[in-house]
Amino acid sequence: MSLSSHLHELKKKHQVLSDRVEEAQRAPGTDDLTIADLKKQKLRLKEEISRIAEQVH
Repeated sequence: MSLSSHLHELKKKHQVLSDRVEEAQRAPGTDDLTIADLKKQKLRLKEEISRIAEQVH
């Protein structure tokens, strides 16, 4: 898999996590720990995206 296609896949995963965070924040029964975990996953992906984007460009 090329770096650019890997980067594209990571961006898609980041968007999915972003949507899940928004849904979780709107859902009244979602606990803060679940939301925090989703946000951590999203941040890890963002950091990896940044790292790979530097290599591609």
